[in-house]
Amino acid sequence: MIGSKRVRFQPVAEGASVTQLELFFDLVLVFAFTMVTDLAAEETTAKNMLRAFLVLAVMWWLWIAYSWLGNVIRADEGIARVAMFAAMGGAFLAALTIPEAFHDLPGGWFGPLVFAIAYLVVRLVHVVMFWLASAEDPQLRNQVLRWAFGSITLGTTLLVIAAMTEGTVQICLWIAAIAGDYLWTLLAGTDWRMNSATHFAERYGLIIIVALGESIVSIGIGVKDLPISWPIAVGALLGLAISGLLWWAYFDVAALSIEHELKRSDGARQIKIGRGSYTFWHFPMIVGIIGLSLGLKKVLYYVGDESHHSLKDALYGIPLFSLYGGVVLYLIALIGAKHYATGRISMPRVVTVVLLLALIPVACALPALASLTLLTAVLGALIVWETIKLAQPRDEIRHGAHD
Repeated sequence: MIGSKRVRFQPVAEGASVTQLELFFDLVLVFAFTMVTDLAAEETTAKNMLRAFLVLAVMWWLWIAYSWLGNVIRADEGIARVAMFAAMGGAFLAALTIPEAFHDLPGGWFGPLVFAIAYLVVRLVHVVMFWLASAEDPQLRNQVLRWAFGSITLGTTLLVIAAMTEGTVQICLWIAAIAGDYLWTLLAGTDWRMNSATHFAERYGLIIIVALGESIVSIGIGVKDLPISWPIAVGALLGLAISGLLWWAYFDVAALSIEHELKRSDGARQIKIGRGSYTFWHFPMIVGIIGLSLGLKKVLYYVGDESHHSLKDALYGIPLFSLYGGVVLYLIALIGAKHYATGRISMPRVVTVVLLLALIPVACALPALASLTLLTAVLGALIVWETIKLAQPRDEIRHGAHD
């Protein structure tokens, strides 16, 4: 136990797994991801896409703060449990206010300020808990104070100020808050602690599953008011297949390769992998999945709505770029995360990224369901190629460490 009898913390042991309370905490992120997708789908303009991206970046930063805290002290023991529930309350309130994060709706509280204050509360709870948990670790405490000084000032204060503005000024303040927070994290040092590489890797794997689950939810939401038909059934199954293929692309080998390198490393090198491969490179994966969710939602609406002539109309503009671009961004981030940790680049995935970018003009000319089929086929070909052609190194990564 760390701390006095009144303030108890239980350090996370090496090899520990994610606690049930952390999984419960992630349910708030499920809701937040859905709200971000709805915000993006509400108005498919470049300005609204930027707003949705900024909100997602803030919610991601909220989540990663507790991924690091939960790797130092158990989230379900002592006062940490109370803090997690308090953070969940603030995060849930922020997620509820996502539709009003940039402009207030008539009646009720002032939405933008509620969002900013809820976010501030969650961040302050995190900083206080980390400060208490580092009572017997002066180096970690100095790191926490150094990081909190810039992070709270840049990341949260600017959001509170942004809530009182509108238009371009508001967008610029949001960008400054997020960019400043991310940049300060890079510059504030690497004197953090990672007690369990297993816990850390599992934590980020689970948030990928959470995001992929949201993409499946988007399929259902996209057709909830439409009668079932064969185009809807085919489109839904293709969307599910894409989510499954992205799951395969992450968990089959890539996630294990990164985790093995994380476990082999120690000290500053381990912290850099945790910060680079996980905290930073996993964010574009989440963005890509949310983009995919938006694209799937629009495709299912197209194939199910008779006003779009079902199988004739093409998906175009932002929805199409979200569909293909979301998958491309996901693969690029996965390539980057693996390269940052291991120094290796997955060339079949690089080729797939180039191919998908080249196929976007083709997809613009195809009916929406055909575009979705083409995307599924390309991802399926990648997974089949890797499974067959790279069978030996794949088997070594998946089973060699256990032999």
